[in-house]
Amino acid sequence: LEAGLDRFVAYGKEADFIGKAAALAERKQGGKLRLRAFIVDAADADVIGDEPIWFDGAVRGWVTSGGYAHHAKRSVAMGYVPREIADEADGFEIEILGKRHGARIQSAPLFDANFERMRA
Repeated sequence: LEAGLDRFVAYGKEADFIGKAAALAERKQGGKLRLRAFIVDAADADVIGDEPIWFDGAVRGWVTSGGYAHHAKRSVAMGYVPREIADEADGFEIEILGKRHGARIQSAPLFDANFERMRA
């Protein structure tokens, strides 16, 4: 649910599965976190994982992975933040090597977001 993959869970399946009760409870409650993609204003270092995500002067989340997107020429990060702030447009910072860098949520894919490239 928090990673946005709950559409692949067969909640209505008659057969039980391990964790079904917990999954249903979390679905009803809405989950506490959301996975978001960020563009980071980093110049000479990129995230690798476990960096803190700051919002409004406090650590509110953490980076799960990221790095430099060579084709897009941007530093990107994936991370979890509380759902209450998950759709905020700005105000995020990601700490890299002890220095905070501005970050903003990237909601569309960086590469071919409009499906303009021919596929094989």
